Amino acid sequence: MTRESIQILEVHEERDQKRFLELPWKIYRNDPYWIPPLRGEQKESVNYRFCPFYERNSCQTFIAVRGKETVGRIAAILNVGHLERYRDNVGFFGFFESVDDLEVSHALFDAAWCWLQSKGMRIIRGPVNPSLNHTLGLLIEGFGSSPFFMMTYNPPYYERLVEEYGFRKSQDLYSYWGSIDMLPKVRQKYLPICDRIRERSGVVVRQLDKRHFREDIEAFLGIYNQSLTGTWGFVPMSDAELKHMTAGLRYLMVPELAVGVEVEGKLVGASFCLPDYNPRIKAIDGRLFPFGFLKLLRRKDQIKSLRIISTNVMPQYQMLGLGLVLVDALVPKTIEWGIRDAEFSWVLESNDFSRGSLEKGGALRNKTYRIYDFPEIGKDSLSRLK
Repeated sequence: MTRESIQILEVHEERDQKRFLELPWKIYRNDPYWIPPLRGEQKESVNYRFCPFYERNSCQTFIAVRGKETVGRIAAILNVGHLERYRDNVGFFGFFESVDDLEVSHALFDAAWCWLQSKGMRIIRGPVNPSLNHTLGLLIEGFGSSPFFMMTYNPPYYERLVEEYGFRKSQDLYSYWGSIDMLPKVRQKYLPICDRIRERSGVVVRQLDKRHFREDIEAFLGIYNQSLTGTWGFVPMSDAELKHMTAGLRYLMVPELAVGVEVEGKLVGASFCLPDYNPRIKAIDGRLFPFGFLKLLRRKDQIKSLRIISTNVMPQYQMLGLGLVLVDALVPKTIEWGIRDAEFSWVLESNDFSRGSLEKGGALRNKTYRIYDFPEIGKDSLSRLK
C-alpha cells in the first residue's frame, strides 16, 4: 500500500487554525507529564487573537497533513525588535509539534525556513513561542516530570527531528530545583552577607503593594525590561506588551511572593514568583471558561510548589549584591506559605554568575532546554529546499 504524501498548508482559515491549535492533544494523549496550554493564551501567541507582540512583528503558521490527518505544525516568526537590535538576519521558529516522522518534520522546517528567507532572513533560530520573553527552548534533559508553570515540554524524539534537519545548538537554558528543607542551611550561610549588603547600600526591602497592585506589577516588569539589556538574545518588551503582561499577571501573582528593593526611595530591583498552576491547568484541560478560571485561581495558598521566574536588578546597581538580598527576602514568605519546593527557571548557560550562585546554594539542575540555529544558508541547505 502506497503511503500518502505530506502536504504543508499555510494556516489562514479558521478551520485550519483549529487544527493547528488542537494538534498537541493528539501528540501528547498518552503522555502523563504533558500540561496542556491555556487555550486562549495560545491563540494570542500565534496571532489568531489580538496580541501586542504582533503590532510590529509577524508570524505565519503551517500545518502538515497526511491524507485527512494533521501530523505536524510550526510557526515562522519575524521579530522586528530582534532585527533592529542585533542586525543579524535571524528569523525564528516556534510552536513546533510533530509525529515521530522525519518526512513530516523536514517538510515543516522547510516551510518555515522558506517563508523566513522570503523576508530576507539568513538564519533560523528556535524554538521560541513566540520570543525570549515567552516560553522557549526544546527540552533535551529532564523528561521524568511535568514542567513548572510557563515552561515547555516535548517528547524526547523532538531532539532527533530537529538535529536531523541540520539545526545545531545555539544556547542552553537550565532550570534548577530546590526543596524547602535546603533553606535553613543555605540561609545560615548567606544571611551575614545579606546583612552587610543591606547595611552598606542602605537598601530597603518591600513587598508588592496590594493598594497599588497593577502599578507595582508594571514597575516590576519595567525593571525586568531594563535589567536584561546585556543578556543573550534579549529584546525589551514594548509598552503595549508590558501593559498586556501586567493585565494577565495581576490575577496570577501573589503579593506576598513578590519583593522589591529600593535605594534612596527608588525601586531598583525586583523578584517575583508564581505558584505552579500546572496541575490545575491539567485538571481544567487548558479551558478557562466557563468555570476553569475559578478552579485555577481559587485558594492559591493550597499550591505548595513555586516557580521563581525573575530576580532582576537595574544595571547600575547590579554590583551591589542586591540579587542576594531579594532572594533572601522571599524566604520567610515561602516558609509561611508552606511551600515544599521551588524551581528557578530559566537560567542561561552563559550566565555564570546566576548558575554559580544557585549551585553554591545547593539547587539541583533538573532540566535542560536548548535553543537551536540553522546556519547561514549554504550548499547543503539550498539543495534541501529545491
